[in-house]
Amino acid sequence: MSAAKPRVLFVTDLAYPARGRRYCDEDIRLSARLREDFDVALCHPLDAAALMDAFDLVLVRNSGPVLNYRAAYEAFRSRALERGTRVYNQLTGRADMAGKQYLLDLSAAGYPVIPTVDRAEDLGRLPVVPEYVVKPKLGADSIGLRTVPREELGSVAYGDDVLVQPLIRFAYEVSFYFVDDAFQYALHAPDPEQRWRLEPYEPTADDLDFARRFIAWNTIEHGIQRVDACRTPEGDLLLVELEDLNPYLSLDLVDEAAQDRFVAALKGSLLTLAARPERS
Repeated sequence: MSAAKPRVLFVTDLAYPARGRRYCDEDIRLSARLREDFDVALCHPLDAAALMDAFDLVLVRNSGPVLNYRAAYEAFRSRALERGTRVYNQLTGRADMAGKQYLLDLSAAGYPVIPTVDRAEDLGRLPVVPEYVVKPKLGADSIGLRTVPREELGSVAYGDDVLVQPLIRFAYEVSFYFVDDAFQYALHAPDPEQRWRLEPYEPTADDLDFARRFIAWNTIEHGIQRVDACRTPEGDLLLVELEDLNPYLSLDLVDEAAQDRFVAALKGSLLTLAARPERS
């Protein structure tokens, strides 16, 4: 570790064209705040494996869907695990970090998740609705997602690559943001047609209990997680996604006090991780 400040390799794709968001703005601002306590260098995800040995920590932020550079990501992951590199988020995540299989597992285990299947013979487990969503298990940022009428479900190529869910007409989406297992803030999209037009949301105790169930299930000791849920017309919350790889934070949409709390929590978590010996 550096005698002065821990050295952080901040992994980001500043040029990724995210829909409705500006990844670059968030990462420029966040990295500037981290420089108060760390020596920070930004790099593209394709360069992370080659550069990471010169740093005390690797912080994966808005690096874009790994579907776009799968081989490079797997090489980075394998090298980091082999060398015991301190990576944030922790590489043992069981949710989006490992694909969408967790939606099947959680659905089968009775968690409050949008019902999910991946076999034609299991379609009877889904509610009868006019349309269904078909998405790739390794998808991200809605890549490869399509809507299929019920009468065309038989034409879907089932197998190891796709999931099927009912298209739910929900009231709104809400996201809960955590550093390690500590809740930071929540945002919601009042208009279901405007996913990234978010506003601050004050969660109830039941809302936080819902979100914390998934944080506890994932057992990530150090990392940023975003629990995305939808509110059904009946008032229930159902999990849409548990983002545990590189969740966009929408930090510009919360007030300065919430931003400061988040940054303080992230710095504290990173400093705790930096103090741990690397596994040899």
